[in-house]
Amino acid sequence: MLYPYYFFDWTWIMLLPALILAMWAQANVNSTFKKYSQVYNRFGMTGAEAARKILDMNGLYSVRVEHIAGNLTDHFDPKTNVVRLSDATYNSRSVGSIGVAAHEVGHAIQHARAYMPIRVRNAIVPAVNVCNMLSMPIILIGVILSYNQTLVDLGIILFSATVLFQLVTLPVEFNASNRAIHTLESQNMLAPDELVGAKKVLKAAALTYVAAAVSAIMSLLRLIVLFGGRRRD
Repeated sequence: MLYPYYFFDWTWIMLLPALILAMWAQANVNSTFKKYSQVYNRFGMTGAEAARKILDMNGLYSVRVEHIAGNLTDHFDPKTNVVRLSDATYNSRSVGSIGVAAHEVGHAIQHARAYMPIRVRNAIVPAVNVCNMLSMPIILIGVILSYNQTLVDLGIILFSATVLFQLVTLPVEFNASNRAIHTLESQNMLAPDELVGAKKVLKAAALTYVAAAVSAIMSLLRLIVLFGGRRRD
């Protein structure tokens, strides 16, 4: 027997704490970055200049620093070996932009040093994308076919790849932020009071990844509660 409320039932309540955490984390990172995007570093460095300096400091002369449109769209692209900094970071001389730029360079350093978690994350990305695309359709097909438990279980297993990806992402992001703060402090690129602001920006950003991991875990648990172990009626 099929139940018409599979996707509209009480188990949605399980996702509410994760949803609230995600919304709070996003609002927090936006407000924190906005605050410290208005605090300028005393050395007058831009985010792009800070990124270039840290890359050269680590012998990564071949890694380019480029501008990319958008707000907080900053990222390191390992395929092209490019650190891309957004409108809010590239030419900005703020404490927030220096922290973000240093964080993205941290990813470039991880890649160059073959940091294991980032190697694992990069390796599983293609498989995770496929699993994420197929998981829900397979569960739905399993439900439609008079509740085929094998297909449903397969869909849940595929969805678990998303959880794995989010969990692997955490040490990657935390390590990049730690590298950034260590470099900014040890090389005196920011004054002590400015460093406090950069730390707050990166901590707020890290919480968004924690929220994403919690959301993925709770979504998996909901699928298990909703579909796992049911049998054809």
